[in-house]
Amino acid sequence: MTSDASAARPSHGPLIANLLAQLALGLVVMTICIPSMQEWGGQFGASQAAVQLTFSAYVAAYGGLQLLYGPLSDRLGRKPVLLFGIALTGLGSVLGALASDLALLTAARVLQGAGSAAGMVVGRAMVQDLFHGPERTRVMAYVGMAMGLCPPLATIIGGQLHVRLGWQANFVLVAVLSALLFAAAWRGLPDLRREPPAQQAHWLRDMLAAYARLAREPGFLLYVAILSMTTATFYAFLAGAPIVLGSYGVGPDRIGYYIMCVPLSYIVGNYLITHMASRAGDRTMMRLGQASTVSGLVLVLVLGLSGLATPLAFSLPLILVGLGHGLLVPAALVGTVGLLPALAGSAAAVAGLMQQLMGAVSGYSVGLVPHHGAVNLGWIMLGFTLCAVSAQLVLHARQRG
Repeated sequence: MTSDASAARPSHGPLIANLLAQLALGLVVMTICIPSMQEWGGQFGASQAAVQLTFSAYVAAYGGLQLLYGPLSDRLGRKPVLLFGIALTGLGSVLGALASDLALLTAARVLQGAGSAAGMVVGRAMVQDLFHGPERTRVMAYVGMAMGLCPPLATIIGGQLHVRLGWQANFVLVAVLSALLFAAAWRGLPDLRREPPAQQAHWLRDMLAAYARLAREPGFLLYVAILSMTTATFYAFLAGAPIVLGSYGVGPDRIGYYIMCVPLSYIVGNYLITHMASRAGDRTMMRLGQASTVSGLVLVLVLGLSGLATPLAFSLPLILVGLGHGLLVPAALVGTVGLLPALAGSAAAVAGLMQQLMGAVSGYSVGLVPHHGAVNLGWIMLGFTLCAVSAQLVLHARQRG
């Protein structure tokens, strides 16, 4: 991959900020509508499971298209793929603002997810292209810190816009953000392209060969399993928290203030990574992360089963979950895209696909059980976390061997 990295170094800070914004767009689009979901069932005359499908449909498209964007960005260059995705996000946002029923709204969410997937793949791949060694882990931690801010800020803003201007205002805001990020990517990101081979294979054969090579790498598959199950835990929280909080009498305009416990503690974990990555090592950080996550979820269940049914009894123990994810995810991301650097885009795509597919499964599963308190959601989150712990134990055993 030829790189404009040297040219980008004088504007190192703006470059990182631009990458962070592109990566964060998908999570903003995903979460800004969460407060509105509490009332969509009544507004559209639909079941809770149908409303949850708007979330899962977004997540599935967000993951599925990453599988295509990854190899295309390896082959055609990062920037063209990113610009196409941002434009598609803007189109989906305009259609969402105009939707008159839940089916059209779900279709608009699919378009939004399909477009914003490009930012996740290209952003991760460009971090791999432009940064090296411990600096790469630190930049991934900055990515986590920025993305950790998105759910609380987006849900707070989304809830306030919902109450004051209606749920359509959230889609209008995302359309404006898409236009701004399109301009930022066009002007501010380097155009990283792979040197064309002497004999260029068909793009589909190239893509399948890349995925086949990754499938033969056990370490890569285990890293992906860790990431996807960790994401499933977080998405179950995002999808289920409004229902649980609603059962405690918390309305759309206040949901974000309770949801922020997890993302803000995630940022703290990412901040610790930036200072500890060189000394402690990725394996140690991942172990600490899983221990903190399991402890938080066990505490949620203990409090819920003891009958302590308050918003704070639900949200405060989840600070440990956010902290654990903040320690775990940057190191797992680096392992995912770093095992085979020549296939960084494809690796990011596979990881993104599995994260979002498992996120879609967990988000939809939340709508299949009642949530009159935090216990059922706690069991769902703990189940996915224990799957991630199992994959991590196998990975570290292989690395020791």
